[in-house]
Amino acid sequence: MALTLLLVAVAIAVAARQRLGLTRELVTAAARAAIQLAAVGAVLGVLFRYAGVPGSLAWVAFMVAVAGQVAGRRGRGLPHARMAATVAVAAATATVLGALLGLGVLSAEPRVMVPIGGMLVSGAMQAASLALLRLRESATAARPAIEARLCLGLPAAAFAPYRRGALRTALIPAVDATKVVGLISLPGAMTGLILAGTDPLTAIRYQIVVMYMLLAANTLAALVAAWLAERTLFDHAHRLRPLPAEGTSP
Repeated sequence: MALTLLLVAVAIAVAARQRLGLTRELVTAAARAAIQLAAVGAVLGVLFRYAGVPGSLAWVAFMVAVAGQVAGRRGRGLPHARMAATVAVAAATATVLGALLGLGVLSAEPRVMVPIGGMLVSGAMQAASLALLRLRESATAARPAIEARLCLGLPAAAFAPYRRGALRTALIPAVDATKVVGLISLPGAMTGLILAGTDPLTAIRYQIVVMYMLLAANTLAALVAAWLAERTLFDHAHRLRPLPAEGTSP
């Protein structure tokens, strides 16, 4: 770990030399990562030993709450963006994790539920963030076209193309990652198992489960986030609500 700090020092030196204005952020990011991971490691040690399944579910719920706040910032300006993001991440995580546990794919143990739940929350957060960001941009840039469809009496179709575009944008990273898994990169779960001495074929089976569950979670999160955000964009008379200008608070 101490030796890897040299790599961080190189990145900081390059940023400073090129006057990128990122030197302080790089130092802060590196320090925060070490502190946060050490703190989480200590918490997880206690969680795995004493808290059991209820404690694991509470930790996953905490991750969902944090992820909802982070994803909601991408949709800043959309009404109730953080609530939509939180519900989307929660729905995707609960559905996929519940299915994996119910079907017996995963065992209901803290050291299984917490890391898998973290993967699901992280993927769902990214998908919800992209969906809300694209919806926000579309609702602002395409307002004349949307209102024209509303004037023609087409409330159901007024926002449909932009919703589909937001969903496509949100799912592109997950789809591309699934397409090239193993060809361009060896993902974290598979790499960790191989480094731990697990047979590569066994590691591959675990990674297939991970990729499929992430694809499902991302799709559900993007769909729920887009649906909830779209409902808040229009009032009871099917009029598009005014949105604040870019960079202002909602």
